[in-house]
Amino acid sequence: MLRPGPDRVEAALRERRLQGERWRQGRIFDARTRIIGVDKDALDTQVKDRKIQEETEKAQNEKIAGEMKQNDKITCILDERQRNDIRNLNKALAEFQHNFQKPETRREFDLSDPQGLKKDTPARLSDSDPRCTVSGLQMFVGEDLNQAQRSDFQKEQSREWFLQQQRDWENALADKKLAEDLYDKNRVELDQKAIELQRINEETRRAVCAATKDFNRIQAADLAERKKIEKRQEESDNMAEISNLLRGDLLSENPEQATSSFGSHRVFTDRWKGMNQDQLMAIRYTQQQQVLEKLRLQEEELQRNAEWDRQCVQAARAQLLFERQQQRLNREHRRALDNANAQLYQEQKSRRIYLQEEVYSNCPTGQYFTQFNTTSR
Repeated sequence: MLRPGPDRVEAALRERRLQGERWRQGRIFDARTRIIGVDKDALDTQVKDRKIQEETEKAQNEKIAGEMKQNDKITCILDERQRNDIRNLNKALAEFQHNFQKPETRREFDLSDPQGLKKDTPARLSDSDPRCTVSGLQMFVGEDLNQAQRSDFQKEQSREWFLQQQRDWENALADKKLAEDLYDKNRVELDQKAIELQRINEETRRAVCAATKDFNRIQAADLAERKKIEKRQEESDNMAEISNLLRGDLLSENPEQATSSFGSHRVFTDRWKGMNQDQLMAIRYTQQQQVLEKLRLQEEELQRNAEWDRQCVQAARAQLLFERQQQRLNREHRRALDNANAQLYQEQKSRRIYLQEEVYSNCPTGQYFTQFNTTSR
């Protein structure tokens, strides 16, 4: 049996690849199949993953917002500390310059001394005056008789200048070290003050929470006790009313008030006049006591309401102050954010101009776009 040659095998493989490419292009470039053929389970999974991602991002954003608020507070404290340090350093520098760097202590002060002309020597003291120039015909070349003394004086003067520079350098190093020590001391003090303020704030917050908790507990206990007292009073009033009704003449029908002439066991209902005066006085006395008790309870209720209103007003005032402080912090944060956004906008604008003018200066032609979407790969 003859085997096909390599050319036929390669042609068959190439034809198979071309058929697979045509089938793939027909499936991919068909708009109906591409739009309607949707995997709903995959889309639901994507939607669920998207919701989980949004919730995660929301929690992360809230966490970042809290950290940003804390960082803003720390930044404000550090800025205030830096301003105080710069102010103290400038003050110390000004005091040092005023005390140790006066104009008359400078080496070049004689050049700008307003009293220099008064302190200056005459133009010519003698024929050997070293200030005499060549044009003055007072000293000629080769007549330097004081060269040895002048050289010694110059060496001594150079040595004194070098020693003065060395002393100035040592003083400058000592002043720099003193300023650094003062800066470190002020920074440590500011750190301690910040820690103390934070501790005081936490103690105040805990004290307010404890006071609020105690007040609520006392109010709840008073309310429960008042309810118990009212319940016992109501039960007592009910029992008293029931007892009065049972023992009163209305239900018992006292035979003395309606005694019949036919015997004590018979009464005339049309002659019964009800309760006697003592019973009526007892009932009126009880009613007056109830009225007074009710007035007392109303007065206590008014006092409790007034105290509650006062506490509500104080809480509302504290809440208003806290909201104003939060608004001020939000405005400062917004101002800083606006500055950062403005700087970011300038950077993006510069980058966009650079991309438009430098990077994307070579615009593609129509031939460049015709080479795409010709195959399914």
